[in-house]
Amino acid sequence: MAVKLNCKHLEGFLSADELKAIQPEIDKSVETINARNGAGSDFLGWIDLPIDYDKEEFTRIQTAAEKIRKTCDVFIVIGIGGSYLGARAAIEFIKSPLYNNLKKNTPDIYFAGNTISGNALDELLSICEGKDICVNVISKSGTTTEPAIAFRIFRELLEKKYGEDGAKERIFATTDKSKGSLKSLSVEKGYETFVVPDDVGGRYSVLTAVGLLPIAVAGCDINKLMQGAADARTAFKGRSDTDCAKYAAIRNCLYRKGKAIEILACYHSFFSMTAEWWKQLYGESEGKDGKGIFPASVIFSTDLHSMGQMIQEGVRNVFETVVDIKQTGAKATVPGDSADLDGLNFLAGSELNAVNHKALEATVLAHCDGGVPNIILEVDSKSEYDFGYMVYFFEMACAVSGYTLGVNPFNQPGVENYKNNMYALLGKPGDQYQARRAELLKRLGK
Repeated sequence: MAVKLNCKHLEGFLSADELKAIQPEIDKSVETINARNGAGSDFLGWIDLPIDYDKEEFTRIQTAAEKIRKTCDVFIVIGIGGSYLGARAAIEFIKSPLYNNLKKNTPDIYFAGNTISGNALDELLSICEGKDICVNVISKSGTTTEPAIAFRIFRELLEKKYGEDGAKERIFATTDKSKGSLKSLSVEKGYETFVVPDDVGGRYSVLTAVGLLPIAVAGCDINKLMQGAADARTAFKGRSDTDCAKYAAIRNCLYRKGKAIEILACYHSFFSMTAEWWKQLYGESEGKDGKGIFPASVIFSTDLHSMGQMIQEGVRNVFETVVDIKQTGAKATVPGDSADLDGLNFLAGSELNAVNHKALEATVLAHCDGGVPNIILEVDSKSEYDFGYMVYFFEMACAVSGYTLGVNPFNQPGVENYKNNMYALLGKPGDQYQARRAELLKRLGK
């Protein structure tokens, strides 16, 4: 099993009777998912996706990735939220957070359209100067502000650099199958397109073309990625007696005991973007109707020197889920020093990852002593297979947890509020925006 739940550090925080008491709710949530009759059931396409995906498109993704690797120095992935987090998480987890700095036979990959910061775009445009560029724009509608602005800028850049005919060979659109402004533009311009499935929400889309094309461009084996997810599906689908379902049960039990913040912790920097993907998955799925476990993340031991004090002795409304990655392939060891001025010769010859794991064990014990429950998720390695398995584990656990919490895990109605305010303040045409604009300006004192 690529992901294993370790509950030994929950003793004293959660009893077997409490888990037994919530089990009927977990059973019902799993049944609801399996029957596809709960709120948001139109977005359950991710359940069978690891085996029931478009094989022809999958082959086209691999072909396009090979073409991109051969024709560009810089690959720009334009998208926001689920349209970029999963791909970036996979690349950093499997390859490295320093992917662009590594010696490799694949292009550098940068992510745009996830911010409206002019500085970020200016810097990225500077990096692209004198380089051959390909772009993957990812948007179901094509009208989401952040990626739409970035795509305007990069489309103009490519058309000026290569001409319209040359640009169309370097722009790849991942969008709706048949409708939307990006789909229409892609047909008009002749871009190769890939599909954002109608029944898969953005935060569950990493195993679709949304994530697979950038991941393949980075040289990752997407066949192994999908196999990991497929094996997780076999292990978890329709079952409420698994580690996946138990993780959902533990989260809800702790939440009902006042633990309203979950801190996802890992001891490797290559996990940082996976934590960002996880935060969107759980935050957007559970944070509604006045409910939800707030998802936060830390990278230890780095953040022990900033957040450690708060976790150890702050308000006791937190619990930790520690991701323990067993095999990372690292070989660094601690050298000896004849002077031993830092007093660390007792570590001479030790693998750095072994030292890191002792830090994990020491911190778990300290935080438990400080009143913080710790869940351990043991992940076999940082391979494509294990990443795919872990993605499915978290997705299924999120669905079970959301239904147990009593919310629709597949909608995000609150996200529209900031967008409508922003459109009104920017002066977007339309009576609804103009009326809102006057009200907002008054509130801002303008």
